[in-house]
Amino acid sequence: MSCLLLPNSWSTTIHASKERRVIEPRKKQQDAGSTRDRILITNSEIAQPDSIPPLVSALKTCAHQNAATFHFPGHNRGRAAPSSLVHLIGLKPFIHDLPELPELDDLFSPEGPILEAQKLAAKLFGSSETWFLVGGTTCGIQAAILATCSPGDYLILPRNSHISAISAIVLSGVIPKYIIPDYDCLWDITAGVTLSQIEKAIEELHMEGQKVGAVFITSPTYHGICSNLTDISKLCHSYEIPVIVDEAHGAHFGFHPQLPSSALQQGADLAVQSTHKVLCSLTQSSMLHMSGNIVDRERICRCLQTLQSTSPSYLLLASLDAARAQLSEKPDSIFNNALDLAIETKNLIGNIPGISMLGTPGFSNFPAIDPLRLTFGFWRLGLSGFEADETLYSNQGVISELVGTRSITFAINLGTCRDHIQRLACGIKNLSEASLLSFEKIKGQIEDHCGSAPFTDITMCLNPREAFFARKRKVSIGESLGKICGELICPYPPGIPVMIPGETITKKALEYLVLVKNKGATISGASDPLLNSIVICDV
Repeated sequence: MSCLLLPNSWSTTIHASKERRVIEPRKKQQDAGSTRDRILITNSEIAQPDSIPPLVSALKTCAHQNAATFHFPGHNRGRAAPSSLVHLIGLKPFIHDLPELPELDDLFSPEGPILEAQKLAAKLFGSSETWFLVGGTTCGIQAAILATCSPGDYLILPRNSHISAISAIVLSGVIPKYIIPDYDCLWDITAGVTLSQIEKAIEELHMEGQKVGAVFITSPTYHGICSNLTDISKLCHSYEIPVIVDEAHGAHFGFHPQLPSSALQQGADLAVQSTHKVLCSLTQSSMLHMSGNIVDRERICRCLQTLQSTSPSYLLLASLDAARAQLSEKPDSIFNNALDLAIETKNLIGNIPGISMLGTPGFSNFPAIDPLRLTFGFWRLGLSGFEADETLYSNQGVISELVGTRSITFAINLGTCRDHIQRLACGIKNLSEASLLSFEKIKGQIEDHCGSAPFTDITMCLNPREAFFARKRKVSIGESLGKICGELICPYPPGIPVMIPGETITKKALEYLVLVKNKGATISGASDPLLNSIVICDV
């Protein structure tokens, strides 16, 4: 038993065992050989950086001050930390959970370690300026749209954009010009948008005399499908239209020859990345990158100050600085092992009978799919993605990233290990061997599924902002058909709305929601998650 002393001359002494994390699968019964499946990560196994990142260093210095503290937060550097959480994560997070002290800089007017950390990030990611975000990529997307579009402007965006883009439309008062993305009914997956779709949307709005504030692209999608941002950026810039890219799932792009180029490398003006996804910052921390001179940086700063918390977590901010430093230590080789494991996973699973693997041949209009995002289909086994996911979790302790009606998506990252790859392959092989369905029955299920795309017949009666503030009432699902939707309803993840306020409720959208709910999806945003009733605009 070791003794953990608080960082000054306090009389309190707290005993703590040597810190370690134990990660193990959930099993029905503990067996004698279970220690083989246990992974212990101790402090000694974590590589120490050559130099401490500036914001991490400032946080460390502040936390170890011998200070008489009369400031927030209320746990007062851990003195009053809730015991239940201390037992779970220890005292160190509380000791370093500090407020906006002068030594830690000001997120909205940085002059010290935050400014230095953001400049280092900008250099690494190739931006003219980078902002740290404590409100996730959601906050960055909202800021990017508010900074480029004024009320009444049009925003061109794919209909499968994340919910944060829709909320930005409500906040900004812009009018959406939706592009219907490519859809594969066999996979029940929507892809990206093409150059010709963007060009058509711009020309239509120009013919109508409308101003386009920005073009918004999601690349890569949750499934890793990438759009041709180079050609799209060139087209938009010829019209002096800024390009915003939701690159939440692509913070690692551009750091290895086998990875797609980043949005900035392809000419985007603004790119918002979830640094906490494939990279290694804490959940909820992201970055907003700017390039070129089309976008007003001062307006971005004002939008971020409007949207972000005035009490930002310095643990989140320091984690962004630390993740940047981790990547910059060996940017050209840090993903070597992850890419090797992804290839190994494809080789182990790709030839298992009844398993389909998502690849570029199915989406020939798009230049690349993230090699670290692996999606496997289970419909030839007669299983939905939800059924397969539940079996993999129960039998092998496998936890996936994204579950769909027909497939499961697995994210390979810097922390992925070979043991987990082997457990995944073993679990999917067992699923295949357990399938007793005949080919004809499975073939019928495949044919019956096609044609259920929910986005093909959209009619917008009110723009999202008008619908948001409109008077509303609740009706039965049967009565809602043909009415104006009053709530944003989407299966989550991935957080792609099937119904958006202001759109006419269609039979296809209702059938799709019922389908995914019956297969096990969680319906987010609906006032009635059972979908017995729906809120409509009473206009």
